[in-house]
Amino acid sequence: MDVTWQDLHHSELTTEQLYALLALRNQVFIVEQNCAYEDIDGQDLRGENRHILGTLQDQMVACARILVPVQAAKPLKIGRVVVSQSVRGSGVGQQLMRRTLACCQHDWPQRPLFLSAQAHLQHFYGQFGFYPVSEPYLEDNILHVDMQNG
Repeated sequence: MDVTWQDLHHSELTTEQLYALLALRNQVFIVEQNCAYEDIDGQDLRGENRHILGTLQDQMVACARILVPVQAAKPLKIGRVVVSQSVRGSGVGQQLMRRTLACCQHDWPQRPLFLSAQAHLQHFYGQFGFYPVSEPYLEDNILHVDMQNG
């Protein structure tokens, strides 16, 4: 699949890109998963946070966000990892994670990584070296597990 990838500091996002990533997250996390939660949490445009964007034929089909804590000892948090239903099963999710991890390694080498995964995706994230560090818990009515890498 010929996805175009971008790794952008939040200040580099265009209005159209921000709208597209919010629309994709809304479609998957809120509509498709039938989960009412506050996706717009004030973190997208803060500090050194970055976004990994994947587009196919001018449509955003994948994105992830990297939250960078001010304290250097705290792990980076990968979140809002989302792939459009239209490209699931095509390897775009693996590409997205490889690009996200490459960004983390390039900009913050040796820093531990953290994510809160939907529990059914433990195996997927395990392929990238993540392992569970919590018991499963309910968040927004969906079973999650905290995972770490490094």
